[in-house]
Amino acid sequence: MITAQRNPAGPTPAPGDGPAQKPPTGQAAVLEPVGGRAVVAKPPTGPPAVGPPTTLPATTLPGTVQPSNTLPGTARPGTVQPPATRPGTVRSSTARPGARASGRFGAVRVARRQHGLATRHQLTTAGVPGGTIASRTRPGGPWQRLLPRVYLLQTGPPDPRRRALAAVLYAAEATADPLSGDTAVLTGGAALALLGIRDTPTSPADVLIRAPRRLAAAPGVRTRATSRWPRTMTVSGVPTARPVRAAADFAARTEPGAPPDRIRSVLAQVVQAGWCHPHDLHAELRASRLLHRPAVRAAAAELLAGVRSVAEGRARDTLEATDLPTPLWNARLHTSDGAFLASPDAYWPDEGVALEVDSAEYHYTRDAWQATLRRRLRLESHGILVVSATPSMLRDTPAEVLAALRTLLALAGSRPTPPTARARGHQQLTLFPAKG
Repeated sequence: MITAQRNPAGPTPAPGDGPAQKPPTGQAAVLEPVGGRAVVAKPPTGPPAVGPPTTLPATTLPGTVQPSNTLPGTARPGTVQPPATRPGTVRSSTARPGARASGRFGAVRVARRQHGLATRHQLTTAGVPGGTIASRTRPGGPWQRLLPRVYLLQTGPPDPRRRALAAVLYAAEATADPLSGDTAVLTGGAALALLGIRDTPTSPADVLIRAPRRLAAAPGVRTRATSRWPRTMTVSGVPTARPVRAAADFAARTEPGAPPDRIRSVLAQVVQAGWCHPHDLHAELRASRLLHRPAVRAAAAELLAGVRSVAEGRARDTLEATDLPTPLWNARLHTSDGAFLASPDAYWPDEGVALEVDSAEYHYTRDAWQATLRRRLRLESHGILVVSATPSMLRDTPAEVLAALRTLLALAGSRPTPPTARARGHQQLTLFPAKG
């Protein structure tokens, strides 16, 4: 440290000079350090002095930053040089690092919630360049182009669920969330197949869009503009119409050359599985203006009567061609104390006679066969006479089945003990609570 001491009388004159003079006003005062090194102090406040500029030594003023490539004493007083770049850092005017990785992670986030699928709009919005999409969907690449602007971000063949969702992604508006079901929704056979309904074709996939929007055709996709937007649900991650609307749209799109019992089978399965009530399905078919078609009208009438399968429908056709009384179909039988007993396919309550149509598909496994026998024992223990037949017997030898029914119906009046079970037919479900 340099210790400076101010000389009140000014600088000490050299030998032979005159008396010491006080520095003029505005000129820098000179401090006389102990070591003999001169230091220039800040001039006092006042008008600037006239004279030559003061030359600074190697030490700069406080607050002045000396750059490393500047010689000491060459920087102007009060100037501040920018700090040097840290070693190892690189400055560039291009995009910030990590943009490409950000686009890749964005594509992964989009595909994760859509079973590995993404649209072109979603990928570009996530930061994936168009060139990357083109290179990855080339033959042998890691991505697949399933439909126009719809990609599967993995290898391997897509399953029916992914194909159904791809159809919805294709039909949905680009800026909308395709999983919301607001602009596109799956319906018809493809939607029913996701629910486990058999005999429903999954291709082409029927997709509803809002009218008056129109969309170009695509392989495996069949769009239909509608002004009656349905209530929707999500099945296995795919937005679909409610089963009652999907069943009506399936009936509307079934070709005339399809198997004659296809509509009957599909509509019966939807009701049998509990996806909708037969009265609600009948109302939807009427709203869709489909009841003028003979096959649809016949299937709807069977469901209202209580029929729940094709085999039961054929049995009903056979019985209607005779003079036998009309039975109750799939009526729920209860004991005198209110306990549920069984639900036979056809039941004559006045005579206490039941008809069971047991198909091999549902009744001939070991557990199912035992359950069928136990149900028959419960019915007979409450005084109900049972006739069992298979669908093939009703189709090939209906006379034998009708003869057995006639015999039991005739014996019912002479039985000393009437049946103790009570039948309850189908009733309309309460869909909405009553007001007030």
